[in-house]
Amino acid sequence: MEKKLQNPGVVFALALLCCALWGSAFPCVKIGYEWLAIEGAGSQILFAGYRFFLAGIFTFLIGSFLEKRWLMIRRSSVLPVFGQGMLQTFIQYICFYIGLAHTTGAKGSVINASNAFFALIFAHFMIKSEKMTWKKSIGCLIGFAGVIVINLTPGGMAGGFQWMGEGLILVCSMAYGASSVTLKLLSGKETPTAITAFQLLFGGGMLILAGVLLGGHVRGFTMRSVLLLLYMALLSTAAFSIWALLLKYNPVGKVAVFGFTIPVFGVALSAVFLGEDIWKIQNLAALILVSAGIIFVNREKESKNDTDQRADL
Repeated sequence: MEKKLQNPGVVFALALLCCALWGSAFPCVKIGYEWLAIEGAGSQILFAGYRFFLAGIFTFLIGSFLEKRWLMIRRSSVLPVFGQGMLQTFIQYICFYIGLAHTTGAKGSVINASNAFFALIFAHFMIKSEKMTWKKSIGCLIGFAGVIVINLTPGGMAGGFQWMGEGLILVCSMAYGASSVTLKLLSGKETPTAITAFQLLFGGGMLILAGVLLGGHVRGFTMRSVLLLLYMALLSTAAFSIWALLLKYNPVGKVAVFGFTIPVFGVALSAVFLGEDIWKIQNLAALILVSAGIIFVNREKESKNDTDQRADL
């Protein structure tokens, strides 16, 4: 198993699969809104709650099966994991689901890619061993340039940026970036699978509660909408599980560099399934800038790891 997961071809195929799954979430959410006639923040949040609570159940069951025991966390970890669920699932996806209802899937996917740069910034202040370098700074600037470019319109930035749309997607990216750092800090106390399962259950449950309190309704389920919801829950479970295995047997930089393909898949799949017009110079330029920024940051990490490994020989 270990040798197979270290094979470059296997890493390439599985990492791209994870990124394609994450990228497909953008058009899936918007399709779900249409099929279930979801309108209003309460219904959007409730829809998100159903997805992530289901994802938590799937992760818990699959993790228990793989570890041949029921997943558990220590009493001392309950509050930290609950906090992780509030940040990584509750806050992030309230912003994501409401924001995506007010922008296109293509713009949302590119803006959301900025979470990689927020993670670096938060890590600089929260983890002593992961300070910002000039190469990381350049990568962040290139990536944020892509976020700005995709919001430019002939009428200026104001014409292409709405706080209820692009603004909330940006806040979502900040929450995800911060949660990546807190997850790393928490991972020393519990297994990644247990943390993910319970934070999804906690966060998804809070989303459901918030959606109900806000008067949300998700009705009119049909076979296709149920299958869509199950797919959205399973994609989170599958992508996390595969990504975690790849990170276990390979250097982080070798795997993380594929993350630049998430906005590419998001934009492409939004065009295929939503019929969005992506053939614009600004969209292409934004994709190139965001992708280049993520690649630049990951190459810097990989170069540092290689240097450290050579020093150990």
